[in-house]
Amino acid sequence: MKFLPLLFVLTLSPAVLAQGLFSREKDEPNPVGTLTNKNPNYTREMVLGNILKGALENLHLANKTVNDDLSKEAFKLYLERVDYGKQFFTEADVKSLSTYADKMDDELVSGRLTILEATSKLVNKRLPQVEGWITEILAKPLDFKKKETLETDPEKRKFSKDEKELRALWERSLKYDVMGRLADLKEERDQDPAKKAEEDKKVGKKKKKSSADGEDLKKLNDVALEAKARAKTAESFKKILQRLRDEKASDKLDKFYNAIARVYDPHTNYLVPEEKEDFDIDMSGKLEGIGAILREEGSYIKVERIVPGSASWKTKELDSEDTILKVAQGSDEPVDVVDMPLRDAVKLIRGKKGSEVRLTVKKPNGLIKTVPIVRDVVEIEESYVKGTILELDTTKTKVGYINVPKFYRDFNDRLGRNCTDDVRKELVRMKKENIQGLILDLRNNGGGALEDARMISGLFIEKGPIVQVKASTGSVEILADQDPTIEFDKPMVVLINRFSASASEIVAAALQDYGRAIVVGGEFSHGKGTVQLVVDLDNYVAPMAKAYSPLGALKITIQKFFRVNGGSTQYKGVTPDIILPDPYAHLESGEQFLKHSIPWAKVKAVPFTAWKPSFNKKKVMAESQVRVKKNPRFQRIQETVTWYDQRRKLTSKDLTMDGFLKDRKEVKERSEALEKEEESKSLTVKSLDSLKEKVAQEKFEEYSKTMRVDPVIEESMLIIKDML
Repeated sequence: MKFLPLLFVLTLSPAVLAQGLFSREKDEPNPVGTLTNKNPNYTREMVLGNILKGALENLHLANKTVNDDLSKEAFKLYLERVDYGKQFFTEADVKSLSTYADKMDDELVSGRLTILEATSKLVNKRLPQVEGWITEILAKPLDFKKKETLETDPEKRKFSKDEKELRALWERSLKYDVMGRLADLKEERDQDPAKKAEEDKKVGKKKKKSSADGEDLKKLNDVALEAKARAKTAESFKKILQRLRDEKASDKLDKFYNAIARVYDPHTNYLVPEEKEDFDIDMSGKLEGIGAILREEGSYIKVERIVPGSASWKTKELDSEDTILKVAQGSDEPVDVVDMPLRDAVKLIRGKKGSEVRLTVKKPNGLIKTVPIVRDVVEIEESYVKGTILELDTTKTKVGYINVPKFYRDFNDRLGRNCTDDVRKELVRMKKENIQGLILDLRNNGGGALEDARMISGLFIEKGPIVQVKASTGSVEILADQDPTIEFDKPMVVLINRFSASASEIVAAALQDYGRAIVVGGEFSHGKGTVQLVVDLDNYVAPMAKAYSPLGALKITIQKFFRVNGGSTQYKGVTPDIILPDPYAHLESGEQFLKHSIPWAKVKAVPFTAWKPSFNKKKVMAESQVRVKKNPRFQRIQETVTWYDQRRKLTSKDLTMDGFLKDRKEVKERSEALEKEEESKSLTVKSLDSLKEKVAQEKFEEYSKTMRVDPVIEESMLIIKDML
């Protein structure tokens, strides 16, 4: 799921949603007759399609009509979803499907989804053919000296001209997979003497050999490993083909409906009944598993964000934008999840507390590694607001630091814990320590309750507007802080990065517009400036048509956020006052990189009284830039980003074993060298708690280390010193 600021309750009538399907005058006949399972003229797909069309056209912020033009855009998305890797369809296949390009809107309304039938026919024709190729290609040793390449980015490839060219693509793809498995097997063998001895026995070499015989033994061993690698590749790909054969009707419907929904924007999507159940679990906060929010991107499953305090968060090895390739239960054989529906992959990843899951992930730099995670229930304490006291030996400045992982609030319990009260409590404790400034860390904060974005902003200003919310009707609502109390009035820095989204962007934007804080971070924040509404479609089926339930749900964008200065946080995000080298700058993460994202816009600014700072902002910004250019830690971050960015563009892979191993070695060595952590020697981190228990002491020491290795924290301290 994408970042969801607030879950709204729908109060609109079924007539608005169905756009006439159930709407009629008292004496007017129902335009579609009696919708029951006894009426052969109407189907579940017809009912669902009309409800979706009505909801999209009447509720969505974009005010788009489901017509031929929208259908053409939807067809492009549909084609990506059915063959993102361009591994099954030829140019002729695509041409035959293209006859439906301007008809998806008509099929949505009629419920006669003939495009799904045509797609299934092509896939069913191709599957046995591809399976035959796999068997034939992997039946004998591969030539790892033949000079050829494989373009691994499907967007840079064209559909194959014919079946001969398609087979050649499969030859290269299978070879690349075998090379990776073979390299893993050899590495595992060479690092484990016992494993090597076991492999020696398998090739019939039990006696001690001379050096010459030892070389022969190595060759025989390599031959055995190559055969093993081919067998593993064959098994893996045949499982993928079997999953495609076993694809459920709901999976096919999901591809069709979401191709249309996501033309509206990336955060609008249809949830089949199974996904609706998963969404309810996610929103309830009852998380048992690894604690990672995932998204489907073409044939791949990517990590959207890590839930603070979760099992994934504790490993420090799984990161946003990692691609999950395989999933294994403990020491079992991994299951390939490429081309697997997201909900099926989630079922493999989820599990009971205490059990282990091993994820094979591909990092954005191309490094492939296995991440073991012991499933757990999220430790709520780790996802709450956390405050500490920071001091720099070089400045003797005492600064408060508050990390806000998300904007949490229990809407079912008015007396329950919430983000605003927790920030206020930390400020009270810090003021007793006589802090001279404050760092509010909103990095990696994906959002949460809009109410807390408004109230937390209000803790640092006297009163005034915080954010404008514009609906699809054009009406604009101004959310303001009405409390004149200021909880903290000293210099302040707000930290953001490209994973700061939604509610966190509202806070950063408001404090920046008021001149209340200096915003520090990467080039931009995420740019998620919209509000989604979750519509349970079963609530909008006429009583006589309950036989068509369950219909699932629709998550739909209905509003857009605007700053008090009139600019939107959507698409562009928030641009910091001081831009620092960002370790995530090589990632194409943010609203501006998503297809069909809602564009930036502007509304009329609202009057507000700006803060009157006691420092020269331009001078503070200039002094920071001078320091950053000289700082070796920031220089290493920039070097890392440059290297990662170059790696990301190298999508054409050498299919000789020498070239493959050379590339693999470079990625591993550079990754290890560039990711070495260097702790600040002058930063002291002090807890506001007593930390009497050993476990608490160990946790705090680990937390302190993450701050000492983060150069942004130390630079923020120096910025506050300049502000003073």
